[in-house]
Amino acid sequence: VQLQASGGGLVQAGGSLRLSCAASGQTVSRMVVGWFRQAPGKEREFVASIKSYPSYADSVKGQFTISRDNAKNTVYLQMNSLKPEDTAVYYCAAGSGIILSAMRQGAAYSYWGQGTLVTVSS
Repeated sequence: VQLQASGGGLVQAGGSLRLSCAASGQTVSRMVVGWFRQAPGKEREFVASIKSYPSYADSVKGQFTISRDNAKNTVYLQMNSLKPEDTAVYYCAAGSGIILSAMRQGAAYSYWGQGTLVTVSS
C-alpha cells in the first residue's frame, strides 16, 4: 500500500484545511487509517483514526473530522478553527488487524505516507 498525503499549507489562525490521504496498490476500505502529526521539537502524536467509526485525540475533538471515501480509496481530515499549536507535519498511516486499544499507537500501523506540512500563523 502506498499512501500519498496532501492538502497542507499555510493558513491563518481560525482557518480551515482539508488533508487527503490517497491510497494505491491495495484498498484500505477494510483497514484502519489514522492521522498523526509531529510538531517541531516534539514527538509524533495521534490525531484521529477511522475504520468503522472515527476516533479522535482529545486535543482535536470537535475541531477535526476524519472521513473516508472507499470509492476513491481516500481518507480525509477536515481541520477547522486551526490554531498555531496545530502547526505540524501531518502523516497518514494505514494498517490491518489493529485492535481498538492500539489505534492511537503509531507502531501499530504498517503503511505510512510522506507527510504534509500544515503551518498556522497567528
